[in-house]
Amino acid sequence: MAPLPEGVTYPQWLAVYNALSFGIAGMGSAMIFVWLQLPNVKKQYRTALVITGLVVAIATYHYVRIFNSWNAAFNVTNGGDATKDYVVTLSGEPFNDAYRYVDWLLTVPLLLLELICVMDLPADEAQSLGWKLGVSAGLMVALGYPGEIQDDPAQRWVWWGLSMCPFCFVVFTLVIGLGDATNSQVNKAAQSLLIKARYLTVVSWLTYPGVYIIKMMGIGGAKATVYEQIG
Repeated sequence: MAPLPEGVTYPQWLAVYNALSFGIAGMGSAMIFVWLQLPNVKKQYRTALVITGLVVAIATYHYVRIFNSWNAAFNVTNGGDATKDYVVTLSGEPFNDAYRYVDWLLTVPLLLLELICVMDLPADEAQSLGWKLGVSAGLMVALGYPGEIQDDPAQRWVWWGLSMCPFCFVVFTLVIGLGDATNSQVNKAAQSLLIKARYLTVVSWLTYPGVYIIKMMGIGGAKATVYEQIG
């Protein structure tokens, strides 16, 4: 766990507080909606929908833990005087940002498996792709975390570079490797949806390397912490 910086302002603290709260509400409601829709989905696609529900359930749990850890890490008070501004100070409690990486270690491979499940691939091909993409996604997260807790930019760049190797493999597979399987879909509407799902997954993944390098681009202190937590 990297130490939190001094000097977090009340608006900065509140921005992270509200972003985490919004995430919990969004993912928690998505979990309920997805699982309620199970009876309305064809049996062959229910596994994918169950995986979707598991992803948002796991994410909801971990974001609750991050939210509680963020609150515990700070004291926010105006001294009981309504005319004064709120002051944010460190409480001395650690902020456990590792919850985010534990969440990704579970949910990122599951998201890729979910996409494979709806592509109606032959069993052997689906199993092979599932293992390749799942292991690569887990390796990306595992290699990224050691750099996340480093203060030395050089060390962060090393771990970032290592984590980008499996990252690039997964992105290449989503953009190029699954092209033939997508084009082989008989239903043109389904084919269009799969193309959008593949590229939406890639776009969402691109936030990871971008947020990771915030502290390596000369941004530090409270501002970098806020950008990372909201990003």
